[in-house]
Amino acid sequence: MRLANSDPSQMPETMKHGGDDLEDDFVLDETVALSEDEEVETIAHLDDEDVFVDAGDDEADENGGGTDEDADEEESTKVDDAAVAKKRKRREKEKERKKRKIAETVEKSEGLTSAQPPHQLSSYLASMQAKSFPKLSALELEDLRIPESAIVDTTSWTSSRTLDELVEFITKVLPSLRLRLAQKSKSNGAPTLIYVAGAALRVADVTRVLKNNKLQGDKGGDVAKLFAKHFKLSQHVSYLKRTKIGAAAGTPGRLGKLLNETDALSVSALSHIILDVTYKDPKNRSLLDIPETRDEVFQTVLNNELVLKGIKEGKIQVVLF
Repeated sequence: MRLANSDPSQMPETMKHGGDDLEDDFVLDETVALSEDEEVETIAHLDDEDVFVDAGDDEADENGGGTDEDADEEESTKVDDAAVAKKRKRREKEKERKKRKIAETVEKSEGLTSAQPPHQLSSYLASMQAKSFPKLSALELEDLRIPESAIVDTTSWTSSRTLDELVEFITKVLPSLRLRLAQKSKSNGAPTLIYVAGAALRVADVTRVLKNNKLQGDKGGDVAKLFAKHFKLSQHVSYLKRTKIGAAAGTPGRLGKLLNETDALSVSALSHIILDVTYKDPKNRSLLDIPETRDEVFQTVLNNELVLKGIKEGKIQVVLF
């Protein structure tokens, strides 16, 4: 760098950047972590455009000052570096989206567990249920078993079971659900559909699909996005008590707490529960392969007194997607 006896006052002023305060309104983030049971933290994130340029006055004084030309050159270089970093961040996000896309199993339907007939699915669910209740006797397990009559026969669906096909799947295989989703519930916090997914990121993806106008029409209720990461239970309770929802997508942990520890999530209008069992995470595990989520499904969601009663009485149908 060429040194000159310049007046330090001619140096460009240091740019100051500050993160925006997080909004207080109950608006769910589009980007969420896979873990759902961590405590809420307030984290300030820098925008992609946040760029720090210019050395401080102390550094300029120490080097004997610099010319305006040198300062402009340094600033230009740092801005260029920031642009490169921004492009790299965009590429990383694109790679992450592709990974999530690849993670959706695109096997042939006939090879999927979820594509089996109801009697086989009933046995499958019973075997998974036994793993969640290892101390119960065979007779006690039978009382908790999801009956074959409560499981929807989806064998007519031969296409892949990915989120790209979910709207068409509901339209063709679950026509009564599609009609109900297009109608607004009479009560707050009372969905006609509960969609159980294994991770917060997956819940966010499912929620976007369920908001499709082909399902909701002009009168359908809101789609609740329910997971623990970033949101306290009290926030979801407040949201549900003031909102008419048509569907609720959530992780089994948060759904279980809302069903068993609060009165905010009502099953009065509930007609379908979809278990997201075809989707595999990056470790090739499904909702019922992971011990923690499997236990939460059977111990807190399907074992809820009102949910189990509705299933046994034929008012609530279970769907494996």
